[in-house]
Amino acid sequence: MHAIEKILAAKAGVDSVKSGEIVNCDIDVAGINDLYLQTVRSFYEMKGTKVFNPDKIIMFFDHYAPCATVMQADNHKHFRQFCAEQGIKKLMDINAGVCHQVMADIGWSYPGEIIIITDSHTTTHGAFGAFSTGVGATDLATIMITGKLWFMVPEIIRINLTGKLPQGVYAKDVILKIIGDLGADYAVYKAVEFAGPVLKELSISERMCICNMTTEMGAKACYIQPDEITKEFLKEKVTAKYKIYETDADFKYAEDLTYDVSNFEPQVAVPFSVDNVFDLSKYAGTKLNQAYLGSCTGGRTEDIAIAANILKGKQVHKDIRMILVPASRGVLAECIAKGYIQTLLEAGVTLTATGCAACLGIHQGLLAEGESCISSTNRNFPGRMGHKKGQIYLASPASVAASALHGVISDPRTEL
Repeated sequence: MHAIEKILAAKAGVDSVKSGEIVNCDIDVAGINDLYLQTVRSFYEMKGTKVFNPDKIIMFFDHYAPCATVMQADNHKHFRQFCAEQGIKKLMDINAGVCHQVMADIGWSYPGEIIIITDSHTTTHGAFGAFSTGVGATDLATIMITGKLWFMVPEIIRINLTGKLPQGVYAKDVILKIIGDLGADYAVYKAVEFAGPVLKELSISERMCICNMTTEMGAKACYIQPDEITKEFLKEKVTAKYKIYETDADFKYAEDLTYDVSNFEPQVAVPFSVDNVFDLSKYAGTKLNQAYLGSCTGGRTEDIAIAANILKGKQVHKDIRMILVPASRGVLAECIAKGYIQTLLEAGVTLTATGCAACLGIHQGLLAEGESCISSTNRNFPGRMGHKKGQIYLASPASVAASALHGVISDPRTEL
């Protein structure tokens, strides 16, 4: 069996599973974000009275953080009431940050778990060796009542990363290149494992970026085998006992692909699809109105450090606005301590509250009709960050910072 299959088998209480089989599994973490008040409504519609275990349920206020409308404030009010009634102590309020980064910061994400959150980018936690996926309100309400959820065991694709990353090319470029090559529907209801020697060069932050964006190729889940980098990261954060599962040597993958990253260049996904990917050089010089650095994909400490390095002692171009949204309170505090925030403020960057912000077009950086933005986020569909005729270019944090400096899409390698 694959490590993912072993996790599912263990949580289903069976000896073995295989792809295509339906299993009913115990859930370790059930997370609800503030878009999904319907989860609470469904809980009661399904005759729920008490949640199965309040310690395994986490409420995240990240999409509406802080609230920009009365409706959003009303959602938070009802969630707070529900948490109080049900004894749910893990309420991550508007100062906490994006759910996936908060999980990593606190140490709630680790190998061998099943993590289910009402957020499509829950694949992020595959970076820690967990089985993690996003669901809708009804499925999450089912978990709150029963503590279980069914899954069809997915086929598993392995993507081996070989070679050595060139300077100025990052995890975001790698995953964009792969999505552009394979397409947005390549891995629908399949799991994607990343393997190969390049992983030894990738920090947890970069691994989270890669796993996060497998959602954009349709993946049900993502997985990276825990190694010394994983264990070192978890050492200071995780107090719970966890089990690392290993894939059997004779396991047969549905597909086994290899990418040599040695000749990769900075990438950009251009409007209006995440798999509409090209070498960034093809679009160099494209005029921009906004540069956006943040989200569960590109708002971690390392991302902000890269931007600070590029912009130190310089000024954001006069014709562009740059918005910075740290992924979590922990990221913000670390970046303040290291001086990155001050550097970026001095360069003319606008700092906003931690959370999802404009990534999904709610507040804190929306685009007007005809405006264009280069962003470290994960989606560029029409209307994703504001007006449906706004244009979003997805790129690495380094490319975002370099472009903010020049006011047009720019290759970050010239600034490093």
